[in-house]
Amino acid sequence: MTGVACELCAQEGGEVMYQDASLRVVLVDDANYPGFCRVILQDHVAEMTELSPLMRQVMMNVVWQVELAVRDIMRPDKINLAAFGNMVPHLHWHVIPRYRDDLHFPAPVWGQEQREVDAQAIAARRALLPQLRARLQNLQNA
Repeated sequence: MTGVACELCAQEGGEVMYQDASLRVVLVDDANYPGFCRVILQDHVAEMTELSPLMRQVMMNVVWQVELAVRDIMRPDKINLAAFGNMVPHLHWHVIPRYRDDLHFPAPVWGQEQREVDAQAIAARRALLPQLRARLQNLQNA
């Protein structure tokens, strides 16, 4: 990984679940959003259109696999996919499980809080993380 002053070049960006020469999948340690993942390009590239068509396809295939794993294991009401790069201009996708009772729903996770966090609901979701880890470690980059 290269890049000066790039957070995702200098750090993994979370707990690495899968990695190859092209990208890595990490589980983000977010107390309010268990199951929050990122798919991060290994190379320092800012935009999807900077990638070859094949590499765009490879990256999105992994994003879809992560989304499916999160849906199957975490059973959210909704999945949010996001690739902003405004704060960290290193290509990465957020895969975020959302629940009607989460801290921000229906607003984005970076938006205004809507309610108090239900500690029991968060604990139940955290209990699913070992299953999600196992599933993510078996991804196929196809």
